[in-house]
Amino acid sequence: VFPGVRQAQWLTKTKLVEGLPPAVQGLVDNPALGLQELEERARHMVSHARLWDTAEVAPRRERYCPMLFENLIHICRLMSGKYPSLSKRMLARNCRIAATWERESILLQVRGLSGILMNSKTPIPPVASKEEILATKEHVLETFYPIAPTIDLQEVNVYQELNDTGQCFRDGYPYSHPHTLFFLESANVRTDRFRPEQLRAKMLMFAFGNALERSKALHGNDPKVLEQPIVVQSIGTDGQLFQFMVFQLNTTDLVSNDGVKNLVWIDSDQNLYERAQCVPEVKKKVVTKPAGISGFQPDTFKKFLALYLHGTV
Repeated sequence: VFPGVRQAQWLTKTKLVEGLPPAVQGLVDNPALGLQELEERARHMVSHARLWDTAEVAPRRERYCPMLFENLIHICRLMSGKYPSLSKRMLARNCRIAATWERESILLQVRGLSGILMNSKTPIPPVASKEEILATKEHVLETFYPIAPTIDLQEVNVYQELNDTGQCFRDGYPYSHPHTLFFLESANVRTDRFRPEQLRAKMLMFAFGNALERSKALHGNDPKVLEQPIVVQSIGTDGQLFQFMVFQLNTTDLVSNDGVKNLVWIDSDQNLYERAQCVPEVKKKVVTKPAGISGFQPDTFKKFLALYLHGTV
């Protein structure tokens, strides 16, 4: 359904910026936050998910991918002792989203499960300045002529223009701001999982959908450039490789290619570790590869933690 980020950019009228925005990268690089103090715990949590959580010789991805996610979230929550406002978060699972918009006279809709959605009592502040937002007017969106950008989308008859966030954001719900979406590609068979490029496109579409629905709830359905942009983050992983994304909805005026564009920052294909050796490899009675985790990447862990902290710290 989502062949790539380039198509998702056109569908959502979005300009891509490679890497993390300065607001998030600043958290990764800030020694005062003490993120490096949690590296050993994170390494231990990877070993727990990949090596120790099962009696099987090697745990299956459908088991270790969700376990690793829960372990990383647990480490993130430890930071609430230092930053009490982090406790004003809630994880919602199996949340459904349906968001409808018009693009060049084509009625589009993203709908389905939003992965695991972390909600917050307060929104993430905009990560792009007003000057940066206005500068997107000059950005030219890529076209796919002579191929229609909707060529492979499923075509259905729409009898009702549904806009819905399921049970996640009912009136009076205190955690009313979408913060971060988590997508776990945990299928054991490779062909049943989204490839990284497909996953990034899915992350963009659902971050956009949740931001659009939040905007409609706050400001109504009239297309407009938002005075206060809405930021929704997304993290995707197969239990080893991570995709990080920060999306900023600047406008709901999506019909034409002119004017202000939305913005997305993507940090792609970040390994948390290189290899998990569940049992030692022995050749001629000599251990050539000991059991354990090799090539742990602390920066990937710090990025996960920085997106969790973003908007509060």
